[in-house]
Amino acid sequence: MSRFRLVPDSIDGVAEKRRLEAAGAGACVIFEGWVRNHNQGRAVQRLDYQAYAPLASSEGEAILDAAVDRFKLRAAAAVHRSGSLVVGDMAVWVGVSADHRDAAFAACRWIIDEIKLRVPIWKNEHYIDGESGWLHPDNTPADGGR
Repeated sequence: MSRFRLVPDSIDGVAEKRRLEAAGAGACVIFEGWVRNHNQGRAVQRLDYQAYAPLASSEGEAILDAAVDRFKLRAAAAVHRSGSLVVGDMAVWVGVSADHRDAAFAACRWIIDEIKLRVPIWKNEHYIDGESGWLHPDNTPADGGR
């Protein structure tokens, strides 16, 4: 089973956490990223996520493999939404288990940062005023600026 997944429907954080269970783990850290009602001073109504799925999946797996090695994790998993989301929806879920909390905290932060940096997922923010704008994974405008 793939540890990095793109999904068109809601993310079940409780079910995802079960993927991290390991008898030797002493720590579990989970990050949930939610759609918020604002970004860069603008009121956000909803988001549309698009991804280049083959590359997103392979790059996501590579990030998780690197995290397991780098932080000596027991398990690591990540799920990112695609399609349309509204304010309050979970857009991304990242979880890790490790022997100790320091490694788990550091790894979870590293994974989400690497996903935002390397995985080809773009979001189109739809604003309350009727405008919209595409953003790169690192939250910079895809058009070079507004």
